[in-house]
Amino acid sequence: MGLAQTGTGKTAAFVLPILNRLVESKHGYVRALVIAPTRELAEQIHQAIETLGRKTRIRSVAVYGGVGINPQIQKLKHADIVVACPGRLLDHIGRPTIDLSKLEVLVIDEADQMFDMGFIPDIRRILKHLPKNRQTMVFSATMPPETRRLTGDILRDPATVQVGITAPADTVSHALYPVAQHLKTALLLKLLGNTNTKSVLVFTRTKHRAKSLGKKLTAAGYRSASLQGNLSQTRRQAALDGFRDGTFQILVATDIAARGIDVTRISHVINYDIPSTPEAYIHRIGRTDRATRSGEAFTLVTGEDKDMVRAINRIIGSEIEQHILSTFDYGSPAPNRDGRSQWRGKPQRKLSGVKRDGTKRGHSRNFLFRQNGNEYREKTGDMAISIG
Repeated sequence: MGLAQTGTGKTAAFVLPILNRLVESKHGYVRALVIAPTRELAEQIHQAIETLGRKTRIRSVAVYGGVGINPQIQKLKHADIVVACPGRLLDHIGRPTIDLSKLEVLVIDEADQMFDMGFIPDIRRILKHLPKNRQTMVFSATMPPETRRLTGDILRDPATVQVGITAPADTVSHALYPVAQHLKTALLLKLLGNTNTKSVLVFTRTKHRAKSLGKKLTAAGYRSASLQGNLSQTRRQAALDGFRDGTFQILVATDIAARGIDVTRISHVINYDIPSTPEAYIHRIGRTDRATRSGEAFTLVTGEDKDMVRAINRIIGSEIEQHILSTFDYGSPAPNRDGRSQWRGKPQRKLSGVKRDGTKRGHSRNFLFRQNGNEYREKTGDMAISIG
């Protein structure tokens, strides 16, 4: 069981020993299987094997859905290593177009997401088709207690190798930006305009929002693309490749992009929507500190996010600073159903502890926005923003 922070090289940690194990042996049949939760991660691992094993005769095949199965069938006839997503792998097992009877090594990568995404039944079905005498490795950036218990079913007396702690790398700086829900897009545009960004990964909670926000950023003049599950595999790969080579400065993505996507030049991760778990926060912001590079993580938060903010603070081990932008109009009213705006806040008493530069350090006070000399508590419905 291998545990380490995102971006520290877990892929190479299992790819290099596998290549070393297979290089002097007979080729042409599947001896190593790597299971990954997403197509993008499977393709990335496959590319790492191709790169690191370029001077060998070892052949790797990536197996995932969303593309034709027949080319995969042909490549599997001569594969030494298979990198697969569970669903498509089971398709090949059922046909059957893959022979796993001589498998020596099984790797389950990003194990916590594999379990979170409901792949446990598929993993158990796959295990029934593998030789019992094999080496099994599980790799993950986080290992919550429930996930650790589940790995007990597939590992026998495992050795655990843990590098550092399960927390974001020290090279990432964090900041919270409290804002009303209807002002998120406007604040994001203001942040992008005020920040020296090189390459930005923006996370949303839903596929629809990723698509919509990507279009708004393009309309605002940014070179942006979206990455979400409704896209074909060809378009998903094109968006990721364009982001990786600099064609797109901004990639708006759902959590499909949070795990194992190795783009080393990302300067900023912005959580347009706060993630659903503290572990997901770690994975998201881990995109911006690859290979010891420094980065910044901004999170837009509403009053409904206060419990998750506390949970993230616990896993970080400190309170994340809350910031406001002095040049942003936090008092803009939310539109009514007929499209007209309506003011929904009222001036409040001055807030002590707000620095002149707009940075707030605090614990459990309500967060009040300052605009034109007044402090406002912004409301969304009946929910006041109160981050602490």
